Amino acid sequence: MDYIITNGTVVNEGTLSKRDLFIHDGRFVEDATSLRKPQTFSAEGCYVLPGVIDTHVHFRDPGFPDKADFATESRAALAGGVTSVIDMPNTKPQTTSLDELEAKERIAAQKSAVNYGFMLGATNDNLQQLLSIDPLRYAAVKLFLGSSTGNMLVNKADTLDRLFGESRKLIVAHCEDESIIQANLRNYKMEFEGKGGEKADLHPKIRNREACFVSTYKAVERARKYGTRLHVAHISTSTELSLLSNKNLEEKNITAEVTPNHLWFDDRDYAELGNKIKCNPAIKTNDDRLALWTGLVDGLIDTIATDHAPHTLAEKSLPYFTAPGGIPSIQHSLQMMMEGLFNPAACQRDDHNEVLQEWMPLLVTKMCHNPALLFGIQNRGFIRPGYFADLAILEPGDTLITRQSLLYKCGWSPLEGQTLHTRLRQVFLNGMPAGQSTPMPLTFCK
Repeated sequence: MDYIITNGTVVNEGTLSKRDLFIHDGRFVEDATSLRKPQTFSAEGCYVLPGVIDTHVHFRDPGFPDKADFATESRAALAGGVTSVIDMPNTKPQTTSLDELEAKERIAAQKSAVNYGFMLGATNDNLQQLLSIDPLRYAAVKLFLGSSTGNMLVNKADTLDRLFGESRKLIVAHCEDESIIQANLRNYKMEFEGKGGEKADLHPKIRNREACFVSTYKAVERARKYGTRLHVAHISTSTELSLLSNKNLEEKNITAEVTPNHLWFDDRDYAELGNKIKCNPAIKTNDDRLALWTGLVDGLIDTIATDHAPHTLAEKSLPYFTAPGGIPSIQHSLQMMMEGLFNPAACQRDDHNEVLQEWMPLLVTKMCHNPALLFGIQNRGFIRPGYFADLAILEPGDTLITRQSLLYKCGWSPLEGQTLHTRLRQVFLNGMPAGQSTPMPLTFCK
């Protein structure tokens, strides 16, 4: 089926323009001459964006069916305008070999509602096997320099030197210094565990700013030594920004990601939300949060990704030291970031139209264009002739987040009760309205 998307405000490659889009055989084309009996979809009053590419998700499949699976979480993603995802390797079994990668590809092919790709995980012991896999088969190497769910900590110096020196793929690093975390954890457990003071506001004190900065500093220094392409996942502190550059993306070997949660919440929110906003790295101070906004606008931070990481509500209701870290967030990530339109301070401007002209292209760059470029995702992330027609069509209007509206298997969100000021009118996936198209595996270049 061919389509014409009419009268929308198209946000693409730095501009906003009122124009029509033409889709033939699942891809954008220049004009209507090749279309066969096209259906028309009106985007009047809407912003038309490339489909969001979320390069950091934990769909927990295989191995954690009580928390999530590819079917439930990909449908939540699609409902929020996310049309492509890259899933993390800390599943069960861990995705650390070609056999495990192929097994996950089969799962996604059967279940996914969105386009999909995967990272391979580095361990202390799989380096030779990892380096032998065709780099076109996967998106990046995921490196845990701090322990997290499904512990895949890599802490052998010789392994890290070889990985940084020999990897043919982008390395995506979870940067928290394990020795600092463990020392803080021992001290706070001695002081608080079982004594009535065991609360989630300990989290940014245990996984503190020092743990993040030290680990990120070491990773950046190693990347500079070996000329490695390094992407620092989920930046959470103002101090880490000093290690980054605001050069154009194509001029950088070292890049960084921020999550909507680290831009939305700060340590004042632990009092109300507790373990629901416990994640790794920890959500920190309001000063850190505001610095991350500035780093995003100034070009120090290159991509926005959710680190969508669901756990059951029962797990999150456990005492702080036992409750796992992770937040479900993909269903509303685009709308969360759209709130910058309604908070001109986010762009340091007072005029709403001026905010619109600056914030919308920036948002699309960080959530669509840069993820495609950085991870070498072919023919997606832009509205260009020949590219797959993935679109998120947003309109002004209130969205009240209720538990009943959530599509996550875990069934909860820290955003419950909040009202966002945009809503999805339609999502197109591979040139068809959501739910009518067959998702595809992402294809990568080196």
